[in-house]
Amino acid sequence: MNEFELKITGGTIATSAETFQADVAVRGTQIVAIGNDLGDADRVIDASGKYVLPGGIEAHCHIEQESSSGIMTADDYYSGSVSAAFGGNTCIVPFAAQHRGQTLKDVLETYHDRASSKSVVDYSFHLIVSDPTEDVLHKELPKAIEDGITSFKIYMTYDRLIVDDEQMLDIFAVAKRHGALTMIHAENNAMIKWMSGKLVETGHDAPKYHALSHPRTAESEAINRAIALAGFVDAPILIVHVSTEAGARIIAEARYDGRKVFGETCPQYMFLNAEQMDLPGMHGAKLCCSPPLRDRASQEEIWRCLQNGTFQVYSSDHAPYRFDETGKLNAGPTPAFPKIANGLPGIELRLPLLFSEGFMKGRITLSHFAALAAGNVAAIYGMDHRKGSITLGRDADIAIWDPDVQRVVNAEDLHDNMDYTPYEGMKITGWPTTVIQRGQVIIEDNELQVGRGAGEFVPRHTIDLTAMPGRVAPELDPARNFGVDLDL
Repeated sequence: MNEFELKITGGTIATSAETFQADVAVRGTQIVAIGNDLGDADRVIDASGKYVLPGGIEAHCHIEQESSSGIMTADDYYSGSVSAAFGGNTCIVPFAAQHRGQTLKDVLETYHDRASSKSVVDYSFHLIVSDPTEDVLHKELPKAIEDGITSFKIYMTYDRLIVDDEQMLDIFAVAKRHGALTMIHAENNAMIKWMSGKLVETGHDAPKYHALSHPRTAESEAINRAIALAGFVDAPILIVHVSTEAGARIIAEARYDGRKVFGETCPQYMFLNAEQMDLPGMHGAKLCCSPPLRDRASQEEIWRCLQNGTFQVYSSDHAPYRFDETGKLNAGPTPAFPKIANGLPGIELRLPLLFSEGFMKGRITLSHFAALAAGNVAAIYGMDHRKGSITLGRDADIAIWDPDVQRVVNAEDLHDNMDYTPYEGMKITGWPTTVIQRGQVIIEDNELQVGRGAGEFVPRHTIDLTAMPGRVAPELDPARNFGVDLDL
């Protein structure tokens, strides 16, 4: 009987901290040896000339999720997870969306049912909280956190999802008390509605004007306000899908100031721009997302902020709506831009785009790629006890990347349930050719090797706030406020 079930030989390994050459051995579901001259294995994969990297963790995606207006995303947990796997991911963390009037218990039961029988990769959930009732705040959220769902998302825009400042403070206080992370869609709702109204009133309602309807200041104002509110109670937050240099700078300054804040950006803000929305007919609707695409100068600014560490997380924000009446054109064949479903597909291309344009072109190191692919996400979202690194004792989640593979992006070659990709025609160098999840090969020879339900739910641990810098507001500090303890 061989010592190992699987051994990967000859490749270059990268973690968030280092790059080195060694073999990796797997027994059961875990990595059990890393080094040279390891023992025999039932199966040996030769990775010579290739990179052996942690399986990606896609931590911002909308799969089999109803929007606030009732539109279902095009991907269910099967097609979405298959697409993720072909893009080098072994774990996804989509959203379980609470709409007003729903209990979190019912929401989580629904999403567990959707994912458990379909997902081919491991998964967890972020809760979307839109109705923070007393029961939600003091019973349901603590229970969800106890069950391993240790992050939730709130919106500062969208009439059916928005929470006000007081509700945000309530949610932040719960997050701090129970060791959870709050993700924030930060845009100023009033500014967007005002600008959209002015554009539509003057006849500027084509899809391309969506890019003007979400001003840069709407993002930076909301980011600044969110950080101020969270900083008041010293709660950890993550600002999602940052699209502007001004917003990124606020995050960087807040971190320098000792605030518990993380930043995320997405490939659309690095590889696409608003000029591409000027298309005939309704085709610009394919590129409507929020925050919107910005100009070419903003693309370079977002790249710089990714390179310098202002953004710790890089996610696809995969929100697949087909270019038909089920998706983008749900409100009719020629809707004004405010009625177009917002979101872009990208779960399969997130990592290949970054590998090709980032690592292969010398913009980031291989270790930085590994951190953005998985390591940072695992640490921030409480999965690093199992996921995110090629390390002894971790799950054997591994993607083997071939730097010699060259592809031209074509929607027909992708594995989501979409009828287009915004990255059509882009040339990509480097691709994950073998993907391994918990020791089992799930992608090989451009074929899926597992069936529906191969993925497992991953409970996540809480955030260790003692390891993060921070400072509570003096009005909430019993040492400075006449001894008043509000038990936050």
